[in-house]
Amino acid sequence: MPKLKYLSLFVLVFQNTALVLTLRYSRIVQGPRYLVSTAVTIAEGAKVLVCLSVILYNNGVIATLNILKTEWTLPRLAKVSVPAILYTVQNNLLYIALSHLDAATYQVTYQLKILTTALFSALMLKKSLSRVQWGSLVILMVAVALVQMPSTQKESSESSTSSTIGLAAILVACLTSGFAGVYTELLLKSDNSIWVKSMQLSFVSMVTSLIGVFLSDWSAVMENGFLQGYSVVVWIVITLQALGGLVIAMVMKYADNILKGFAASISIVLSCLVSYVLLEDLTPSILFVIGSALVIVSTVLYGLPGRPAGGGKQSLL
Repeated sequence: MPKLKYLSLFVLVFQNTALVLTLRYSRIVQGPRYLVSTAVTIAEGAKVLVCLSVILYNNGVIATLNILKTEWTLPRLAKVSVPAILYTVQNNLLYIALSHLDAATYQVTYQLKILTTALFSALMLKKSLSRVQWGSLVILMVAVALVQMPSTQKESSESSTSSTIGLAAILVACLTSGFAGVYTELLLKSDNSIWVKSMQLSFVSMVTSLIGVFLSDWSAVMENGFLQGYSVVVWIVITLQALGGLVIAMVMKYADNILKGFAASISIVLSCLVSYVLLEDLTPSILFVIGSALVIVSTVLYGLPGRPAGGGKQSLL
């Protein structure tokens, strides 16, 4: 069991870091740009296939057909439509964010999803947080503010505008991530079949993304094709996204909040190093370094067990 625990930590770090870095690289590399809407659509379709494969493996063909017959109804799909649409918006926003922000700034700022998830959990699920967790959220807000403060080096107006677009995209993504995650948790309380629910979410997200292709990029698709600008790197990004569900399931089974905090921290450090050394799109200021360190501290602190601030039983997110 300890081996599986640390294997899940390694896999989570690899998937988180590799996805962010390859996605960032795919948006800055020279050559024709691929369409974000088509990439999101294909990734969600791949997730459907991954979930279906797991359900088949766990239950066999006959039982899987019975499960799909029961679960694959319009009312049940409508039930997951709210988080599914929000996840679609979130995925598109993350592509936009990584088109305008370096991977390190993205990784650090995106930890604000811990804050939004905690707030929505307190409001919607009536969950209590420990004093340490509330303190870690305060540290997190201060840390992200430090990271976003401009360096002494002057930025061009074009670079400043690009950073603002990226920051706005990631802040909205944090909001949608927090709400959709808590909403999905509410759904899972009444239905513990996480793979069936994930398959439903991915299917509705795929349909929503496909509608987005028709509404925003149809002329470009008709002119240059659905897979325009696709390269090996883009397919790696899509594969990493599709396998994300398997990674999350593995972590939920074998890891805990503390290990997840360490995984996020290691991912931030690795993203900073690769952005600085290989991608060469990050010149960290002293405020960025301090802010990143504080984000790592707050992430680890948030995963520590403790009594809720109001007393009573411990309640972890």
